[in-house]
Amino acid sequence: MKKLLMLLLMATPMIISAQESPAFTTRKTFSRTTSVSTMIKADPAVIWALLTNAVDYKRWNSTVISIEGDIAPGEKIRLKSTLDPKRTFKLKVKTFESEKRMVWGDSKGNRTYLLTDKGNGMVVFSMTEKIGGLMFPLYAKYLPPFDATFDRFAADLKQEAERISRNDE
Repeated sequence: MKKLLMLLLMATPMIISAQESPAFTTRKTFSRTTSVSTMIKADPAVIWALLTNAVDYKRWNSTVISIEGDIAPGEKIRLKSTLDPKRTFKLKVKTFESEKRMVWGDSKGNRTYLLTDKGNGMVVFSMTEKIGGLMFPLYAKYLPPFDATFDRFAADLKQEAERISRNDE
């Protein structure tokens, strides 16, 4: 019994860390992919509402300066990020599976938001952005690192979704 308890105690951090992952970037010749994930104690509907309400982003998300447009299937949005405040990204919502998965992007890349309901009020939020193409090596060195911004985005979303969920209890 003692060995079983020790094994369980040793495995618990590995199970948790599989759900919580600080942002990391994978670089290849023709692309770069940055990902982050975090466990959020909230209903998927609460998280989805935050992710799809463009007007409210600036209030809860410290990585976004502004978003214009409707975050809905097939719609176009204009995003200003703290990563490059002088640039406005013109993006299209390409995939929209309510409370599960959303993809927006342009000709250079896509950002995917994924919600995985784990039950018991827990949701794994994952965000991945892949940028690339044949011309990528020519401009890759001008792209800022995304890791810290992805970590901040995930932390902001977690904080706000859990705050709303606590207030709903």
